[in-house]
Amino acid sequence: MNWFTAPDYWLGRLVLQRALAGVYLVAFLTAALQFRALLGERGMLPVTRFTARVPFRRAPSLFHLHYSDRFFAACAWTGCAVSAALLAGADGALPLWGGVLLWLVPWALYLSIVNVGQTWYAFGWESLLLETGFLAAFLGNDEVAPPVLVLFLLRWILFRVEFGAGLIKLRGDACWRRLTCLDYHHETQPMPGPLSWFFHHLPKPVHRAEVAANHVTQLVVPVLLFAPQPVASAAAALVIVTQLWLVLSGNFSWLNWITIVLALSALRPPAAAPAVPPAPLWYEVLVSAVAALLLCLSHHPVRNMVSRRQVMNRSFDPLHLVNTYGAFGSVSRVRHEVVVEGTLDAVPREDADWREYEFRGKPGDPRRWPRQFAPYHLRLDWLMWFAALSPGYADDWFGKLVERLLENDPDTLRLLRRSPFPPDTPPRHVRARLFRYRYTTWRELRETGACWERTYVREYLPPVRLDLAARRP
Repeated sequence: MNWFTAPDYWLGRLVLQRALAGVYLVAFLTAALQFRALLGERGMLPVTRFTARVPFRRAPSLFHLHYSDRFFAACAWTGCAVSAALLAGADGALPLWGGVLLWLVPWALYLSIVNVGQTWYAFGWESLLLETGFLAAFLGNDEVAPPVLVLFLLRWILFRVEFGAGLIKLRGDACWRRLTCLDYHHETQPMPGPLSWFFHHLPKPVHRAEVAANHVTQLVVPVLLFAPQPVASAAAALVIVTQLWLVLSGNFSWLNWITIVLALSALRPPAAAPAVPPAPLWYEVLVSAVAALLLCLSHHPVRNMVSRRQVMNRSFDPLHLVNTYGAFGSVSRVRHEVVVEGTLDAVPREDADWREYEFRGKPGDPRRWPRQFAPYHLRLDWLMWFAALSPGYADDWFGKLVERLLENDPDTLRLLRRSPFPPDTPPRHVRARLFRYRYTTWRELRETGACWERTYVREYLPPVRLDLAARRP
């Protein structure tokens, strides 16, 4: 079938596949380095407790069959190895069917992790990586030109990501309609980056222009992805430029990078396509069947997008084949942070020697400038932002975090930038306090060298010792 393939997109496919393998590599590396404290046998939310109450059919995962920290580590590091091999082009050294199967390996391994990841993996970019990864497995290799159906469905994912996010902004916080959300967003976003302070201090007319441009990029440009070339390439380029702007403005895990990966499906670089034989019949049948399945499942996100009660970041099937996306339907006006402290004093009075734990990414010391971590994802730091919004977001894990700090648990301490206590001298008491944070002004920055100013709000968790922390649910 001549219509089945699009030879002119061979270079876009090549770049897309290598970029996707890079995102997979970061995702598996994040899992391998953080899982013990979060999901391990002594983690805050152990996998075994989850699999004991949630059946396989609701959350398919290898870890329903067996779980141990060693097995989880083996899966995560295997995912790293396969992703690195794909990044190096290993799929091109295999026959067509072997390349498809190799691409399905990281998808299956990461699906197993996400489906038992609970709160730590409850983010839209997890489902987005899985949906993109599953579909990209059928893009083929050097033995065949890129299938039109797969390229179309990759653009369909990108359309839902951008258009869904645009709709939820218009339906959500009024500041998006008033073009004022960026007066607050750079200061109150989950994890600011090294340039976020400067973005926040841009003139307000620039913020208005940014929001207006965002509406155009998310509500108009996605429609043009399905236009003839070169319009589709221009639309994809605008999406990429917008996503790179967001990369500079904050730490959003690999959300921006996977969106860029999707945009590559619409680019048609002016490069001569190599001669390849026609696609084999079995491949045409397989790709057509997958495309039909995904189109049928797409009615769920379409119904969600047109609904007045549109929801963000929800999966409609346990394999995360088709999902709905969206971000920042509402924007916080004030930033709160939970500051965790410990003391060696026997009596936890207010005037005791309280020492602050330093997290890697979330704001703490007002003089410490934010760093760039994305696409690497600091899961605990992100959840600490939610904990500051409401204690209800932390009910199932914050008590365990405090307990592990009281034990000087090495796996938990590795998630932090610095513990104020030696490894052999755990604190006697730990407490948490809520502070309001705001960016300093230019004058305050020059005078104090601090990028943040913080004000005590209230007690978040009273001082607890190990025997009391262990009793918390």
